[in-house]
Amino acid sequence: MNGKDIAASQPRFHGRRKGHRLRQGRQQLVEAKLPSLRLPENLPDDLAGLYKAPISDLWLEIGFGAGEHLAHQAETHPDIGFIGAEPYINGVARLLSSVDAQDLANIRIFDDDARHFLPLLPGASIGRLFLLFSDPWPKTRHHKRRFVNSETLDQFARIMKPGAEFRFASDDVGFVRWTLSAVTARKEFQWTAAGPDDWRKRPADAIPTRYESKALDDGKQCVYLTFKRV
Repeated sequence: MNGKDIAASQPRFHGRRKGHRLRQGRQQLVEAKLPSLRLPENLPDDLAGLYKAPISDLWLEIGFGAGEHLAHQAETHPDIGFIGAEPYINGVARLLSSVDAQDLANIRIFDDDARHFLPLLPGASIGRLFLLFSDPWPKTRHHKRRFVNSETLDQFARIMKPGAEFRFASDDVGFVRWTLSAVTARKEFQWTAAGPDDWRKRPADAIPTRYESKALDDGKQCVYLTFKRV
């Protein structure tokens, strides 16, 4: 992979890019810190070169929301390099606040639709992939907008290392069934659940996201699926 442009033509994005006006402190973080953490337009062949310190693996979180889970994982695993993809600038600003407060040096950010850069990642480069509480697009006419589809699963299968984990979570039963059906239909992935607790309980090394906490407070059932790259 040499000199490929992240801004290449990609599918249309559906969703919010901006919310309320950023507070001055967060706006300053976006202006001062994001440029140095943003993925370069031309990705290097060796993604370890994106990080100042040596890394033992590379993990990717797609749609990190406010970044609570991503920051926690980065703090817990300082030897892992993380890429967080999130087009919503308010969420990016929240993550930048955590990066600044926790002095995290192992996070790089793609502040756009993750579908734009998945094809540019080297094959078998990702050791763990997170897709947590992404938009379920519950209306039937919007199902084609769901992030889990044949095209993105093609990319997941390509970029994930053998034995790598794909962790998915949602409180929308329709999206859960959609994802379980789509992923288990692929020979490249294996659902790792051995019993109900494996999908009813959040992984032990994870923390609840802001969206997940709201769903649980509303009495919704959250489902956690883990798939292994065969």
